[in-house]
Amino acid sequence: MVSQLVKHERIETTVAKAKEVRRKADQMVQLGKEGTQHAARRAAAFVRGDDVVHKLFTELAFRYRDRAGGYTRMLRTRIRVGDAAPMAYIEFVDRENELREAKPATPPPPQRVPLDPWAKSRASQQWAGPKITKSSETDGL
Repeated sequence: MVSQLVKHERIETTVAKAKEVRRKADQMVQLGKEGTQHAARRAAAFVRGDDVVHKLFTELAFRYRDRAGGYTRMLRTRIRVGDAAPMAYIEFVDRENELREAKPATPPPPQRVPLDPWAKSRASQQWAGPKITKSSETDGL
């Protein structure tokens, strides 16, 4: 199934198979990104066809050179009529004619200033009453 996914870039299968294919397909793209002879032999031992291995190491490796992971997407589609199995599309992201566009990267949160452990917090200043000190009037009595 990984060979067919690499060849066609989108296949429809059951959800359980799609989850397993997603793991293996991401591993094969990672091997393609390595680009070494050893990685090519490992990929050729798993996928079928020289054209699939060639596509892994040229087209897909170039497409995902800046992506750290998450090369595939699974979209649940329907319930199969014969046995009521949940079906899903599994496809590569960032390609033409994809079913759903990839989400833009979320910006990192702003850097927070480290708190001073000895400074009073605003909450203690807001809800705590004023500090009562002994005055000189009570000392004399």
